[in-house]
Amino acid sequence: MLSNETISLIHLNMIQGVGLKTVQVLRDIFGSAERALQATSQELEKIERLSPTMRDLLSRKPVQYPIERELELIQEYGCQVVTLYDDAYPPRLKEIDTPPLVLYIRGKLTSEDSLSISLVGSRDAKDYGRKVSYRLSFQLAQRGLTVVSGLAKGIDTSAHRGALEAGGRTIAVMGSGLSFIYPATNRDLAEKIRASGTLISEFPMAVEPKPRNFPRRNRIISGLTLGTVVVEASNRSGALITARLAGEQGREVFAVPGEIFSELSTGTHKLINNGAKLINTVDDLLNELPPYVLNQLQSQSSTASVSDIAIESPQEPPVEKLDTKSKANQPPVEIPQPVQITPPPDLTPDERKVFDAIEVPSSHIDTIVRTTQLPIGQVSSVLLMLELKGIVQQLPGKQFTKAN
Repeated sequence: MLSNETISLIHLNMIQGVGLKTVQVLRDIFGSAERALQATSQELEKIERLSPTMRDLLSRKPVQYPIERELELIQEYGCQVVTLYDDAYPPRLKEIDTPPLVLYIRGKLTSEDSLSISLVGSRDAKDYGRKVSYRLSFQLAQRGLTVVSGLAKGIDTSAHRGALEAGGRTIAVMGSGLSFIYPATNRDLAEKIRASGTLISEFPMAVEPKPRNFPRRNRIISGLTLGTVVVEASNRSGALITARLAGEQGREVFAVPGEIFSELSTGTHKLINNGAKLINTVDDLLNELPPYVLNQLQSQSSTASVSDIAIESPQEPPVEKLDTKSKANQPPVEIPQPVQITPPPDLTPDERKVFDAIEVPSSHIDTIVRTTQLPIGQVSSVLLMLELKGIVQQLPGKQFTKAN
């Protein structure tokens, strides 16, 4: 049950043009947001700290839709609402210059989420970037860190999936109200995040995803975390905005080196040239975190640590398991001819169908398409997910083989 004060703060947050500074002025003068909303035009006229335009705005209280509808949507979607003045508000986010007045939450925030890293990058990521994002987030989650990203296509999607499939926590910060999942293709992923992580937005429930929302959203992604990792980003990528905000917030900025001929490496290489810390392994990142963070991570989990795995270039064969030593420095070996390879039990029906279609020693993608009778685009996507899971390896010439 929301308190009257929380409902009043939600109402103020819905009035476009009323920002955090104005709300703080109103609370200073009237003692609460609830009382401020009840203020008459005459009372507002006496407040010299408010401009004439702001006084008029607070008198009219224009909103896109009624507060009653907002409360209905909050209940319908099972959201929790946390305001800047609540104890449950994320303490790290409260430290930034312009923290959100209101946070809408689907899922659950935990105290462990204060130990988090954000992974961001291009929506049009290549296989290299998606593999790096997935593996890095998988390893971070195994170490006990929460992975934060923005649910966008490409790097964000791979980051969320990596954390979930490692059995860890992930937070998706939305550029819309929580009644909208954008992109729509990530609805299933969003539901998995809600079930074992958190969906967060500062936007009222029915706000649609618009381009102007996402730069504003980015300050929350960086503000929640200890540091931000950029994986594949051009010079015009919104991920660079997140990196800049992280630097301004006093957080660490990391970048993964990319292919030198790729446009999607120009932004990350620029960050490295400007002082961002280059990341080749998970330990490169962990070693830059404060000692108290590492101590907390060690106390959270006394289980065996994940081995140091280098982030490989796309030319190198992917490691077969995420908890083994990188083979990047070893001489290439021929793929063994297994008698029988049993797939993991948790594959989707399409993943199982594609896996079963791969013959020993290898099959061309066209052969897999003919065997499965699935569209080539769908087969490509499924093969990528199997590769990210370390179940399948891609060989030169669009040949695929089952990993041992």
